[in-house]
Amino acid sequence: MEHFNQALFLLLNAAPGSAGIIVGIANFMAEDLIWIVPVGLILGWLYGTTANRQILVAAMVSGLAGLLINQIIGWVWYHPRPFEVGIGQTLIPHVQDSSFPSDHLTFVWAIAFSLLRHEQSRLAGWALAVLGVPVAWARVYLGVHFPLDILGAVLVALSGVWLISWQEHHFIELLMRPLLRIYQTLFAGLIRRGWVRQ
Repeated sequence: MEHFNQALFLLLNAAPGSAGIIVGIANFMAEDLIWIVPVGLILGWLYGTTANRQILVAAMVSGLAGLLINQIIGWVWYHPRPFEVGIGQTLIPHVQDSSFPSDHLTFVWAIAFSLLRHEQSRLAGWALAVLGVPVAWARVYLGVHFPLDILGAVLVALSGVWLISWQEHHFIELLMRPLLRIYQTLFAGLIRRGWVRQ
């Protein structure tokens, strides 16, 4: 399996002398595209209904659950990144931590899969799920992940969503009360002016 993982990585990883424009696009996809997720969650909270906010909180908690699972996997089974084993090209700096699964993709896809569970957020869920594809390609292309790290992210994202959905109504409703109180206190002025929803 590891031989297959490395062979597929070498097929997808940037070749020596790759065009600067492609590397620049990949860098944007790998490092910056993910910021669409928190921006979307914040805007959804500021202008969404209470029901929509609850869906967003469940999605965010699913993403955090996925990241926690990743940390546990990394502690139990450390998998080196491509640059640690000396294969391919690494075109962006990255800390030496376990490559499996990808944190970026786990977070994006856990939120996407969580949003896909609800009719009113399904379109946003599909958009985020598709957004993860170029991010996945870019992180392999730039040499910080193996292809199986991406597959692992899909499985962990699904696990995070499943864990949260199991007790979603009870847990998320409890979480919503303090979140709404904090929000309504901090944003009281903007709420009064009608710039954001109460």
